Amino acid sequence: MKRFVVITPVPQIIDSIVTNSILRQAVEKGLAEFHTINLRDFGEGNYRQIDDEPFGGGPGMVLMAEPLFAAVDAALKWLDGKGQIRYVFPSPQGQVWTYATTRREMTGENFIFLCGHYKGIDERVLDALRPVEYSLGDFVVSGGELPTMIMIDSMVRLIPGVLNDLDSALTDSHVTELLDAPWYTRPRTVKGQEVPEVLLSGHHQKIEEWHRKQREQRTRERRPDLWKKYQQQKNSNE
Repeated sequence: MKRFVVITPVPQIIDSIVTNSILRQAVEKGLAEFHTINLRDFGEGNYRQIDDEPFGGGPGMVLMAEPLFAAVDAALKWLDGKGQIRYVFPSPQGQVWTYATTRREMTGENFIFLCGHYKGIDERVLDALRPVEYSLGDFVVSGGELPTMIMIDSMVRLIPGVLNDLDSALTDSHVTELLDAPWYTRPRTVKGQEVPEVLLSGHHQKIEEWHRKQREQRTRERRPDLWKKYQQQKNSNE
């Protein structure tokens, strides 16, 4: 079983996504476990302060180190020393999260995600914990909750037994260098548009070939960078 702890000042976001997504199915099947820690429970003073102005001046606020360290201690207590722990910090300064990253990270069992806010978190937390930093791309969002849940979802959906059909996930875009092919379902005609005849033929070899050509065409047109990698890999295997 994989266990995920998310430290955040807005636990409602995490709990809502777990409850209303495929993650709930993973929990109900006993394949994953989630624990949300409210950072404000460890805040200072009557107002549960968790952020302060940065030393040296400048705009914005920084999440304080002591509440974060206390929250991490609570996370470690919940995990109860069962297996190695992977710290993850979603950050626009991190390496880009990819399908390959997902496959590599999902070999772990216990994860603690630190959700940053404002200008980020006190650097001493990062120095002490040495989390791996991941980014969803070259942009910034208002908090680490959504990137955290995207990363977790991408891992959990690949755990055997979570999805009703794992083969479906293994044909998605980015599983290989190719993007996914177009897909159709009933009815056969929608607003004058017909389903390609080959998909109705029942000829599995022709259908498979059609899907391959569609994947190649889409990748060539939409992601020349992936198409180049695909061509290089294809040539090296010949």
